[in-house]
Amino acid sequence: MPRTENLHVRELLPLTSPRKLKQELPASPRAIRTVLRARQVIRNMLAGRDRRMLVIVGPCSIHDPAAAMEYAGRLRGLAAELRQELFIVMRVYFEKPRTTVGWKGLIYDPAMDGSADIERGLRLARRLLLEVNDMDLPAATEMLDTILPQYTADLVAWASIGARTTESQTHRQMASGLSMPIGYKNRTDGNVQVAVEAMQAARHPHSFIGVDDDGRVSVVRTTGNPLGHLVLRGGAGRPNYDARSVRQAAMLMEAAGLPPRIMVDCSHENTGKQQALQEKVWNAVWRQRLRGNEALIGLMLESHLEEGRQPIPPDPSQLRYGVSITDECVGWAATERMLRRAAQWWRKA
Repeated sequence: MPRTENLHVRELLPLTSPRKLKQELPASPRAIRTVLRARQVIRNMLAGRDRRMLVIVGPCSIHDPAAAMEYAGRLRGLAAELRQELFIVMRVYFEKPRTTVGWKGLIYDPAMDGSADIERGLRLARRLLLEVNDMDLPAATEMLDTILPQYTADLVAWASIGARTTESQTHRQMASGLSMPIGYKNRTDGNVQVAVEAMQAARHPHSFIGVDDDGRVSVVRTTGNPLGHLVLRGGAGRPNYDARSVRQAAMLMEAAGLPPRIMVDCSHENTGKQQALQEKVWNAVWRQRLRGNEALIGLMLESHLEEGRQPIPPDPSQLRYGVSITDECVGWAATERMLRRAAQWWRKA
């Protein structure tokens, strides 16, 4: 008989279950403490009980675990030193949404050569999250694939729903069951209302199809996740970090019955993805906060060991160490300067 399904599927490969991977790479007591403590701090920030600024900082995407760990080592010391003024969480992003095609992240293609060894990618991702958390440095990531949280979410202190998925019903449902605070980005065209609606939807219980810890297809029933906030990242070629845009976003949240809690992404369309402009955004947002805008609870900074970005060469071994392969990042020197200056401003406020 003629086939009517899987006409464009080349093969189906079994994948290690979430339970087996977590048994192979279990969370240590120290990592668990790091995650729980960080989630509670962020919860307090969203409730207004902790007035420090939340800073999500790190590479646009992780492609080299060795460079990521060197970055984490530097950031850990700085986070401890500035902990009275800032609460610093490292960006540890393994999935990259693509407008058309391109490298989709460490989990999907760890060798960066199209081999798509997802089994290896999952192990690399979980191992790296374990190592970062074992350093007492909490981790943040974007939740893109709705199945992957079963493999890594126990090690994530803060997560984002991205600009391309904030309108997606499946991602709103997923967010309703996640255990950490969530930042919802405005849509790529700049629409903020969609992110506000995503936040509203995720606060409610949902029932949907997912997988359990053994990888079995299951009905997932959630309680709803009340720990959400907005992330302004600009859109349609325009920034939205200025005071007027922040006020308008806060008004939309209040009109929806949500507490106005806003983070600004210093990259993406707030800078036209030009790393040299991130500091301008950073400074402008800090000025608003220091002038009394309590709706601003955090900033996101794309940062790596070295500034800029590089394309993936035909031979990935030729990549320059510590340089992003996705969006442009500020280098470590600028990162340290910006964090120290912000802490100094906060001490004087």
